[in-house]
Amino acid sequence: MLRFKSLGSGSSGNATVVQARSSSSITHLLVDCGLGIRHLDKRLGQAGMLAEQIDAIFITHEHGDHIGCARQLALRERIPVWMSHGTYTAIGEPDFDGLLRIACDALPIEVGALQVRPFTVPHDAREPLQLTCTDGDVRLGILTDLGHATSHVLEQLAGCGSLLLECNHDPDMLAASSYPPFLKRRVGGAWGHLANGAAAEIARAMGASGLKQVVAAHLSEQNNRPDLARRALATALGCSDADIHVADQGAGSGWLAC
Repeated sequence: MLRFKSLGSGSSGNATVVQARSSSSITHLLVDCGLGIRHLDKRLGQAGMLAEQIDAIFITHEHGDHIGCARQLALRERIPVWMSHGTYTAIGEPDFDGLLRIACDALPIEVGALQVRPFTVPHDAREPLQLTCTDGDVRLGILTDLGHATSHVLEQLAGCGSLLLECNHDPDMLAASSYPPFLKRRVGGAWGHLANGAAAEIARAMGASGLKQVVAAHLSEQNNRPDLARRALATALGCSDADIHVADQGAGSGWLAC
């Protein structure tokens, strides 16, 4: 059984727990660790977990809202941390006391009952990776922080039944926002973040390969609204707006089965 829960999603911090249950064990993977450690402990408690139950941490890239307290948590709980070499270089190559593991594009990682497959994405970071997770029966895709979907991204996501998908901004809201011009260009550019329409096209493309559940994530508090993200994704998938989940900054999402 595979399920997942966003602990918080947005520019103030991102973290997602993926849980795999087998007949003999339970595996927990923490994807990104962008919350402060007190907030992370609190959110884990609300999810019915303790930090000591985390078996591994996967960091997608070096931006503060994703890496956050990863090193502090890893050292406190003695948890292995996976990230790309580029991400490790970008954060200054700190000492992880033997807990660092290097992730590479398309090379699978075994974490207990989970198999994780990282893949490269176009984003303005040193060597960003997103990922899919499977327990052997179902597949979950986690796709946030990218400017556009390459053919490689779509190939890696094929067959995912569930997807945590960035819906960062509405282009009209971004254009009318108080952001300075350079930041508007960065966010809306090919190496920035996904607009609702771009996210919807990814969902549409994946619908043919078995996508059943989408969680809109990483919504901008200034440049998007949950109803706009839901409408775009629901239209692409031919479902009701109510069928689309949204992970927010304050509470993330509930536990969702894949």
